[in-house]
Amino acid sequence: MSCWIAGVQVQQVSHQLGSSSQESESCRMKKKLFLDVDTGVDDAQAIMMALAAPDVEILGISCCHGNTSLENALKNTLRVLKVCNRLDIPVYRGCAEPMLARQRHAGDFHGKDGLGDVPDPDPPSLDLLKKKAVQAMIKAVRENPGEVTLVATAPLTNLGVAVLLDPNFPKKLKALYIMGGNTESRGNTTVCGEFNFVADPEAAYIVLDRYTCPTYIATWEFSGRNSLPWSFCDDWLAQDTDKARFMEKISRHTREVIQTERYQKEMVGKSGFNACDAYALAAAIDDGLVTESEEVAVTVELEGTYTRGMMVVDYMGLLKKKHKAVIMKKVDLERFKQMLMNALK
Repeated sequence: MSCWIAGVQVQQVSHQLGSSSQESESCRMKKKLFLDVDTGVDDAQAIMMALAAPDVEILGISCCHGNTSLENALKNTLRVLKVCNRLDIPVYRGCAEPMLARQRHAGDFHGKDGLGDVPDPDPPSLDLLKKKAVQAMIKAVRENPGEVTLVATAPLTNLGVAVLLDPNFPKKLKALYIMGGNTESRGNTTVCGEFNFVADPEAAYIVLDRYTCPTYIATWEFSGRNSLPWSFCDDWLAQDTDKARFMEKISRHTREVIQTERYQKEMVGKSGFNACDAYALAAAIDDGLVTESEEVAVTVELEGTYTRGMMVVDYMGLLKKKHKAVIMKKVDLERFKQMLMNALK
């Protein structure tokens, strides 16, 4: 919807100026989000949640290596936007590999293509996706200083490069929401490491060290402890909409993996539907969603044989870091469920 209305007849000018003012105010009040994703099934859930939120404006979506290759992440993002009829949102090409680490993908979890290996009968073209993600991210924040919330649900490579190119970039952000890391050394990729941080430990270290804006982290253990019943997942996917049918198809593979005996042993908290990335996105949208959290300094281990990529939580204050991150602990699950339902309506 445009934020500017033009009048034609003189008699309508006063009324339409009023409408224009109200609509402009409405647009100014919308939360400006920039999403950084490696679009797999859980990123798709997060993107669709953001698209369904009436008080959110998505300035752009940058893609990164992670769940799948960068090329697949770009295709998947366009595919999600297409099913939601929102191809007007710009998508940008980000980093295809980590800063230093060996490249990882999550093909065994989300499917080799990131979206359950369900063929797209009309795959989107990537011909127009020439603009670089990091530059687009920096530009969007520079043009909206103090207004943009950055939501990162991928390995943090794009964000790490952004602060290296523009050291003042984090100071211009309103806030940063991250899905990644862990608080109890519980790994889902290595013995002690969560996937997004393990996929690029150097980038995660840089981001947690140099992003001094308000920082909120949805960790692996947090998402597991706030899992939803499978009965809710069934109702969620049973909605009679194209979006729900799309989500049901692309999530079949992931659901089968989650319900295997091996994965159940790895689960933190209770067994159920864990919409990992959507927790960070939901918290960025709804300030009242998180009901319990703690503020503490964090960093990332880079050298350990078994702990490389693990998030380190400095409860003793030995790191002497002034900046502390807000670690999410609990959310209002009823509000979260409603946001998920709305995403597929």
